[in-house]
Amino acid sequence: MRAVELRAREKVVAGLALAALLAVGTLPRAAHAQWWENVRSTVPLNAKGEPDLTAPAPRTKDGRPDLSGIWNPHSNKYLRNIAADMKPEDVPFQPWAKQVADERGNGSHSREDPDANCLPQGVPRLGAAPAPWKFVQTADLIVVVHEAFSLWRQIFLDGRKLAANANPSWLGYSTGHWEGNTLVVDTRGFNGKTWLDQVGKPTTEKLHVTERYTRKDFGHMDLEITIDDPGAYTRPWTVKQDLTLLTDTELLEFICNENNRDLEHLPGKPLGE
Repeated sequence: MRAVELRAREKVVAGLALAALLAVGTLPRAAHAQWWENVRSTVPLNAKGEPDLTAPAPRTKDGRPDLSGIWNPHSNKYLRNIAADMKPEDVPFQPWAKQVADERGNGSHSREDPDANCLPQGVPRLGAAPAPWKFVQTADLIVVVHEAFSLWRQIFLDGRKLAANANPSWLGYSTGHWEGNTLVVDTRGFNGKTWLDQVGKPTTEKLHVTERYTRKDFGHMDLEITIDDPGAYTRPWTVKQDLTLLTDTELLEFICNENNRDLEHLPGKPLGE
């Protein structure tokens, strides 16, 4: 098991070279402090007795890929910029959205980021945060438990449809289905208040996020994300991320507003002004 774990939540402000870290996320935590014995009997081991992350992906009793486990992005760069692997000109902004993103991108509006105010980071940004998250999978429902802000999310696999008058929400409403070995998740019903990343790409209530999860082996999963927001972008656009399974840890309580001293150091007006 790990001895000490630092999960520092980066608050990097572009152009100003300012890194403001949430005080609650910078403390070293020992895994031993939570559980004295953490036996992972289902984790395959290699010849050295270490977790074999390249072993075959597990499957459920009905033959579906079992995505259960604690996952973490391979790189935190997508939290900073969800389009990190794209050329800036390839992000299909509408003119107003480009102007907003440019204004936020220099760091002068960091205080207005919902994340800095301990409001939900939204989908798909929440999945790119450096804090890990856990898939709890059943036949008709997947629950995603996020360490970041101690949030949870439900993905319904029972064929239900989103009501036309669903109350707009921070995380939207997610339904899923299987295409072969890939879990496809459709999320709609957003409130339009979230940023797609720290540099401030905007969203509207028209946002539709499609996530495609493909577990390649025991310890690695591909995530393809398509952003379709006709209120802010001229066409759908897709990004890809790599996820790694964590076999030696459990999620920790993360109360964002406890000892949060970010805001007093961040430029910009208070949120809502």
